[in-house]
Amino acid sequence: MKDTAAYDLVIVGASFAGLVCARAAAMRGLRTLVLEAKRDPGARISTTGILVKEAAEEVDIPPHLTRTVHGVRLYSPSLRSVDLFAPGYYFLSSRTADLLRWLAREAENAGAHIRCSVKLQRALHQGEMIFLPQLGLRTRFLVGADGARSTVAKLFGLGRNSRFLTGLEVEYPELPMANPDFLHCFLDSNLARGYLAWVAPAPGFFQVGLAANEGAKPDLRAFLAHTERLFGFSKMAVQERRSGRIPCGGPVSPFAAPRVLLIGDAAGHVSPLTGGGIRLAFRYGRRAAQLIADHLTRHGPPPESVLKREIPSMRRKLLLRRVIDAPPPNWLYDLAIGTPVMNWFARKVYFHRRAALGDSLEAFEQRIRSSV
Repeated sequence: MKDTAAYDLVIVGASFAGLVCARAAAMRGLRTLVLEAKRDPGARISTTGILVKEAAEEVDIPPHLTRTVHGVRLYSPSLRSVDLFAPGYYFLSSRTADLLRWLAREAENAGAHIRCSVKLQRALHQGEMIFLPQLGLRTRFLVGADGARSTVAKLFGLGRNSRFLTGLEVEYPELPMANPDFLHCFLDSNLARGYLAWVAPAPGFFQVGLAANEGAKPDLRAFLAHTERLFGFSKMAVQERRSGRIPCGGPVSPFAAPRVLLIGDAAGHVSPLTGGGIRLAFRYGRRAAQLIADHLTRHGPPPESVLKREIPSMRRKLLLRRVIDAPPPNWLYDLAIGTPVMNWFARKVYFHRRAALGDSLEAFEQRIRSSV
């Protein structure tokens, strides 16, 4: 039976951005509907789900869904390594599928409706409304939070992502040889051209993967063989596999049309340098909902006019992306690893502006000892 109701806001995609947007919109009194093509928001996950500290500060997440990791162990191609920390900084690895399901429940508890197994096919302007013919419903505003290959963007002629990283990942129930206090990150222009490989402790399992730019094919099997002596992968059975594409071309343009707006991966809200997008999904998902509610209920300005001023251009990171896409040879990584300049730059990438040139493992250990 087709829905004949009218909504204030329909969000396409039960993604990080879409679900945070739905909760915020519903809490502001908007009749909100989320349409999700998958059978449930946590099905067929294609993201590692690691949250930087800034993302954790945007949304309060139940602790049983995450694991706190304070340090990064950065490896060169020859597997030399350096340990990196920054005062007060941390990462949260997550049970990503369960985190998305929790966000969906939070949105529903706030009053939003979520309909799964519904793939948007058509949408068009109809007077002051957006009409979705296949569902027989209308909405005052439509948000595309439907991923890097957004259908909403295609239907309304909006900007679309054109540059991607391709990632492969597997899960192991445990890796006894892996130090669980670190995100293990590997620089290797042969195995992970334009990006890196990783071994990340998560709540109850380990995530192992790598990504490469479109000029290379990620070879996860070669990475597992290369690091076997460090982690003993061959002694453990893989419990899950996933793959996905990460947009790395920066914000798309245009990202909006009258009564239509893109957020999250659909809008290119992903760091071209690190591939991280959860923090931006949380921030601008919620911000979009606030602005849409103000526009529809309080005669506020068009949401896109405000977001255009607030969303970062990422010009500097796009420039660095060009450098990384043509990465240095592996011998240069081996030469640079552990040098003060390399350590400083790596901490800036991983810990943002919280890293100082003098931060070191010894200083971190002293802070830990003094706090006990």
